Amino acid sequence: MSEYTLSGGASAFAVAAAVRSGQVKAVAVAQAALQRITLRNPAVNAITRVLEERALAEAATVDAAVTEGRDPGPLAGVPYAVKDLFDIAGLSTTAGAARLEHAPPATRDAEAIDRMRQAGAVLVGTCNMDEFAYGFVTDNARWGQTRNPHDLSRFAGGSSGGSAAAVAAGMVPLALGSDTNGSIRIPASLCGLYGTKPSHASLPRDGVYPFVHTLDDIGAFARTAGDLALVEAVLRGDAQPVPAASHRAAFLDGWFARNLSPGMEAAIGRLREGLGNAPIVALEGVDRARSAAYLITAYEGGQLHRDGLRIDPLSFDPATRDRLIAGAALPEAVYQEALAYRAVFAAQFADIFRQYDVLIAPAVYGPAPLIDDPMIPIDGAMQPARANLGLYTQPISFLGLPVVAAPLAVPGLPMGVQLIGAPGCDHTVLEFAAQLEAQGLIASTPLPEAA
Repeated sequence: MSEYTLSGGASAFAVAAAVRSGQVKAVAVAQAALQRITLRNPAVNAITRVLEERALAEAATVDAAVTEGRDPGPLAGVPYAVKDLFDIAGLSTTAGAARLEHAPPATRDAEAIDRMRQAGAVLVGTCNMDEFAYGFVTDNARWGQTRNPHDLSRFAGGSSGGSAAAVAAGMVPLALGSDTNGSIRIPASLCGLYGTKPSHASLPRDGVYPFVHTLDDIGAFARTAGDLALVEAVLRGDAQPVPAASHRAAFLDGWFARNLSPGMEAAIGRLREGLGNAPIVALEGVDRARSAAYLITAYEGGQLHRDGLRIDPLSFDPATRDRLIAGAALPEAVYQEALAYRAVFAAQFADIFRQYDVLIAPAVYGPAPLIDDPMIPIDGAMQPARANLGLYTQPISFLGLPVVAAPLAVPGLPMGVQLIGAPGCDHTVLEFAAQLEAQGLIASTPLPEAA
């Protein structure tokens, strides 16, 4: 057990059990994770800052608790990393922006990090991201391009791509990120991971650099459904409920069945067959919902950075700056109209959720795009991946619904689906993911061969 635990292949459950039982020391687990970062990060570029001193101190605290017979917590000794928009006491919170690299350091940890520490988890590093979380590919002017551990010539997704790549490469079993329009679900899908986007505002955002307050949420990445449920329970501060016997599922059609790669279309078809040819339902106005989410993002992001853009526009990443400027110029009436459409769109989901517990839709169109060819096909034309990988995630973000991104059981490059629940039914989608994983209909993610 100890060799496997130290290799990076073990689940968070297994690591915590080994540490609690005394089979392995948390300090040894942390040292092994730090070594894996040293070996693997240069190729992937997932980690921006290694927190060795803090990690070893937190691990020593866990070991002391075990020695003294105290419960070190459900994540005892589990190494993890966080997207660089979570406050970490004593460090500048960059939000992926060079202009904030030397900002005054945070005076305390973000609430989510504090909860992870209390659960025994060990923070080992910060993760790369698109500047100010505005992008889907984690291509950063200051910290560089994060690459997909399954194929280094491809995107890891974004904006939480560093967090996803760190887990997919086996550097850590867990990582935290944020999701506004798909920033956890997209990299989870492209890197073959489980990821969670909770019911809006249900997980603590205190101490997390904002982007779009109407849509922002935090969440986690993991290689198994069980690990994902474990870390979400820690973040939520509640106990696991008794699982339901079954869940009624349906697949979203229409918008969510268009523009899929042949491999994704076939994989979703196999998943539907595995679920007894589950029903298919279609929604109206999905294109309008995506446009509304896009406008809300542009407006709120532009307003948030309006003063900085006015004072020092050249300090922004060029890939981010122009979109923020365009958003800052949007009339408030357009923003209000976009917000108003939420009630109309939500009414359709409310009707569907009276019949079904979980809705299934693709997270992305197919496998990760090539970095040197950053385009994806949409309605017969090639469009930039950075702005359009959220084709299927943005309409769901628009309503703040809980989602688990789950990896499909496919050969070759990873692809994933969204398991979508009704508002507040986060446990339902987590349970459903675990059931599908147990049935072999979705995958527990192995490490890439290079890892």
